[in-house]
Amino acid sequence: MDQKFRFPSAEKLIGLFSAGATDTWLAAIIHSSNDAIVSKTLDGIITSWNPAAERMFGFSEDEMLETSIRRIVPDRLQSEEDHILASIARGQRIEQFETMRLHKDGHEIPISVNVSPILNEKGEVVGASKIARDITKEVQHRKLLADSEDRFRNLADNMSQFAWMADATGHIFWYNKRWFEYTGTTLEQMQGYGWAEVHHPEQIDRVMAKYRFCMDNGQDWEDTFPLRGKDGEYRWFLSRARPIRDEDGTIIRWFGTNTDITEERERREQIRFLMREVNHRSKNMLALVQGIARQTGRKEHPEFVRKFENRLHSLSASHDLLTSSGWRGMTLEDLLASQLGHLSDLLEDRIHITGDPVSVNASCAQTIGMALYELATNAAKYGALSNETGEVDIHWELIETEDPDKPRLRMSWQERGGPSVIEPDHKGFGSVVIGQMCKSALSGEVILEYRPDGFFWSVTGAPGRGLDLSEDEIVE
Repeated sequence: MDQKFRFPSAEKLIGLFSAGATDTWLAAIIHSSNDAIVSKTLDGIITSWNPAAERMFGFSEDEMLETSIRRIVPDRLQSEEDHILASIARGQRIEQFETMRLHKDGHEIPISVNVSPILNEKGEVVGASKIARDITKEVQHRKLLADSEDRFRNLADNMSQFAWMADATGHIFWYNKRWFEYTGTTLEQMQGYGWAEVHHPEQIDRVMAKYRFCMDNGQDWEDTFPLRGKDGEYRWFLSRARPIRDEDGTIIRWFGTNTDITEERERREQIRFLMREVNHRSKNMLALVQGIARQTGRKEHPEFVRKFENRLHSLSASHDLLTSSGWRGMTLEDLLASQLGHLSDLLEDRIHITGDPVSVNASCAQTIGMALYELATNAAKYGALSNETGEVDIHWELIETEDPDKPRLRMSWQERGGPSVIEPDHKGFGSVVIGQMCKSALSGEVILEYRPDGFFWSVTGAPGRGLDLSEDEIVE
């Protein structure tokens, strides 16, 4: 290959094709290839340079023939060319590798290269054939992917929570660095359901059952449980996982987190302890007030003392419920149970309670609790529950408002089947509780009607007023 090779013109190619020459096919392939195809001697002198090479490197065929291939090799990679030429001289093929080459304007081009020895008729190595492909777009895509992966890793490994991913069946295949730092485990140990090894033995069966149920049914998973650290100690975690779906809604993987709530649990337990202590002291104070009232009015006003003691008992019952719930409020069902406990034998048969689950806040619970006690006491003494046939309907509902997050609470008490109803001439403390106090607590409207068929009471609160609408997580 000591003479210059030039690609034939289009006219000559047509003639060669007509003649059916085999080398014409090869020339046509080289000429039309999108890859740069270059041949060179054993000392690196270029002997052929196809059009794709011209487009890729910016040098024309005339500029490159009989010049050194080192012209397009960056200075820092000249040793690479030494290695290529030495390997070719030994008859060795250079398998595909990636490197950089120079464009005519000076910028570097990432390319993928194969280099093969060229043999003469005697089987002697006389040169090299190089096929190069421009991989600029591939490199750019790789960089974008690597940057995205790097950002994800930085986020995942530096967040305070443990993070993990599972396949569609729930088998975990990835954890962030926080998980391994805490547990002292490896991915090989934790893959699939290996995480069961760091769960508390008393909790794992329950946790696994709930986890499998959510994975099998495509439901969001949430649970609270202890995990063992590499020091052997257990800490409590709030754990959640959500399914990731494709465009068709099919689950393709799960993404989950574990949040350390140990200190939060301890703080909540301390608060509960303090609340119980406050409740104990408050009840002691109520008992003291009750004792004073009893000693002061036992002889002169025994009926007043009895009513006063009963109302203190009602307030104390609501107080106990609020303490057990951390003063976060309570459901109306629980509130009714505490205030109508002395009438429990009449529930369902004569006292009918209907309403969807609704939680009221602490302030509202105390007032409505006292109101329910007054209503129940009055019904038992004078109203529908004072005979053998009367009944009471207790109902509540939420009424939508312009703000969907702030409905209005409406609660009613309807008596029927009791003695004839007569509006009392005197309004005592009970009337104040079910009237003014409820109206103030709910910033709403109160209706009191002494209907012939039975006493009726209802209260309708202002939007959101009195309702426990908080979404804070309650950690058990």
